[in-house]
Amino acid sequence: MKQYPYLRAYLAGIAVPTCFMLVVLAAFCIARFVYRVPIPIERAIVFPMALIPNIFGAWNMLYLALGPRHQLPLGFHGAILPLILAPLGARLATLLGFLTPVDHGFVWFQAVRIEYAHFVLLFPFALAVYYLVWKYLVGFLNGMLGIAA
Repeated sequence: MKQYPYLRAYLAGIAVPTCFMLVVLAAFCIARFVYRVPIPIERAIVFPMALIPNIFGAWNMLYLALGPRHQLPLGFHGAILPLILAPLGARLATLLGFLTPVDHGFVWFQAVRIEYAHFVLLFPFALAVYYLVWKYLVGFLNGMLGIAA
């Protein structure tokens, strides 16, 4: 199983967010159809479902490509990802009309108001979650597939 290390790194990277996206999709469907929350699922979830697993796979391939000269542990390498994804995702969502900047926050889909204080409180939590996911889940999959973890 020594052939195609980058393909194995990509597959290990996409496995975790792909499984998690199924949980997110189920939560969106329950919120929309059971509790009648006015969030258009087709606009909110399809784009992230296509991008996030591929970004995780590419990020894991980058970790493998950096090799032994790269001294950053896998967990910290994964924790860098939200620092890149959050501003790009917010900018893209604003350009596509999903987020509307207002005083003291954003309005998401003209239905949910998100205050800036929530971002300040939740961003360190997101960094910690990414660190743990990359250290334990992606690291475990990398080890199973024979990639340096």
